[in-house]
Amino acid sequence: MEERTGEVPEMPELSQEGERGRAVAPWGLAEVTGPSMVPTLQHGDRLLVRYGAAVRHGDIVVLRHPFQQDLLVVKRAVERREGGWWVLGDNPYAGGDSTDYGVVPDELVLGTARFRYRPLRPGQRSPLALARWAVSAARPLLPDRSASRRLRAR
Repeated sequence: MEERTGEVPEMPELSQEGERGRAVAPWGLAEVTGPSMVPTLQHGDRLLVRYGAAVRHGDIVVLRHPFQQDLLVVKRAVERREGGWWVLGDNPYAGGDSTDYGVVPDELVLGTARFRYRPLRPGQRSPLALARWAVSAARPLLPDRSASRRLRAR
């Protein structure tokens, strides 16, 4: 578990630690908190993360916050720049991305999220709610090739 001091509540964090070269397994599970990746990821979503995986344009990545390295965050790798990756959240109103802290060095990018699972919420008991959940609960996370348009729009 990570030490949680001075967190920025709008930024998603992950419940699993892992670093390149130190991860017990190349795959791990994580839980998302916060709204910065809405609509792609919701608060409470679970992620299957491939630690040490090569990052491509549009991938959803797990990284250490550049200014608070005990905090893990989830963002979209939008553009490769000198010194690392420019990352953005899918929710432009949440903040907490490269527009705030600049390029993220490669050594802080831990891996890529490959699969999202949305757990059943306690109030989802009706047959219609269960059917909606069953259809949308598990999805692969594919690279978003439209990420460069969001970057140009900012």
